[in-house]
Amino acid sequence: MAITIKENYSLIGHNTFKIDVKATQFINYENIDELLKVLDDLRKSNKRILHIGCGSNLLFLNDFDGTILHSDIKDINYISHDKHEIVVKVGAGVIWDNFCHEMAHNNYYGCENLSHIPGEVGAAAVQNIGAYGVEVESIIREVETIETATGKPRVFSRAECEYGYRDSIFKNKLKGQYIVTAVTFTLSTTPVAHLDYGQLQELKTLPTTPSAMEIRNAVINIRKSKLPEPDELGSAGSFFKNPVVDIDVFRNIAKNYNNVPHYMLNDCQVKIPAAWLIDMCGMKGKSMGGAAVYDKQPLIIVNKNHATPAHIAALASLIQQNVYKKFNIHIEPEVNYIY
Repeated sequence: MAITIKENYSLIGHNTFKIDVKATQFINYENIDELLKVLDDLRKSNKRILHIGCGSNLLFLNDFDGTILHSDIKDINYISHDKHEIVVKVGAGVIWDNFCHEMAHNNYYGCENLSHIPGEVGAAAVQNIGAYGVEVESIIREVETIETATGKPRVFSRAECEYGYRDSIFKNKLKGQYIVTAVTFTLSTTPVAHLDYGQLQELKTLPTTPSAMEIRNAVINIRKSKLPEPDELGSAGSFFKNPVVDIDVFRNIAKNYNNVPHYMLNDCQVKIPAAWLIDMCGMKGKSMGGAAVYDKQPLIIVNKNHATPAHIAALASLIQQNVYKKFNIHIEPEVNYIY
C-alpha cells in the first residue's frame, strides 16, 4: 500500500482533547521501509517533524507547522514461551488496550492493571504509562527504534530507556531523536497479581488469585466510574503528575488535614495524589471558557464546550497556581504541550 500523505490536515481525530487544529502535513506509514523513505524525504525538505500515537497525552496549542507522523505497524509476535514467562514483540501502532485485552484473554500477567488507558504501544513505552500500582517499564524488555536524523535502527534495553515516573530517555535527553517501531514485553504465565491499590484490594478476598481478565475487568470498571470516555468527552486523561514531596512537607499538610491520601516511596519521600490537592483547592467543576475540571475526578481537564487550547492551558495554569498557593507544592503537567 502507498504511503498516505495528507496536506493541511485536521488533527481533531488524532488528539483526545478533540481540538480542531491542523497540521501542514500528516503521514501514515505501515512498515519500517515506508518510515525510512518518509524520513529521507523529510530530511531533504527540512520540515519540522512530530511523531504521535493516538494523541492521548498531547495538547496542541496552535496549528502544527510541519509534518505529523503516525505508525500503523500493528504486528503482535510471540517470541518465546516457557512455564514462567512469555516474550511478545508488539508493533508501535497497536492500540494499547487491544494488547492488554489479548494478554489478559490468554491469562498472561503484567499489563492488566494498565487496561483501558488510551493510546498506542509505542507511546506507552515513551511515556512510561502507569496505573493502579504498575508502570509499563516493569514488563518492557527492549524498545526498537529508528533514529530520526539518520534512519539507523537502534534497540534500547529497558535500562537504557532510563525510565522514571511518567518519564523516559525519549522524553528528555533523546526527545524527538528516535521513533519507536516496536516494543518487546515479558509477561508472566503464572499468577502475579498487583492488588494493593485502592479498590483492587477487594480482589484479595477471593479464594484464589484472580485471573488476569478478572483484574482487567475490575480496572476497567474503576476507570469508567471515575474517568470520562474520550469519545464522549474530550480529555487527555490525568492532566498532572502526582507530586513527590519530602516527608516534612507531607507532615505539615497532615497537621491540617485528616487522613491525607499518600504513598510512602521511602523514609524521606511521599507521593500525594494531585487529584486530592486539586480537590482541596475547590477546583472540581471549575471552568474556563469551554474547558472544565471534571466533576468526578479533579485530575482530569475536559473539553466540555468547544474549548480552545488557550482555555485548557489557562485552566491548567490556574490549578497549578491554586495548589502552590495552598500547599506550596508545584504540580507538573503529565500532558505534553505542543507549540
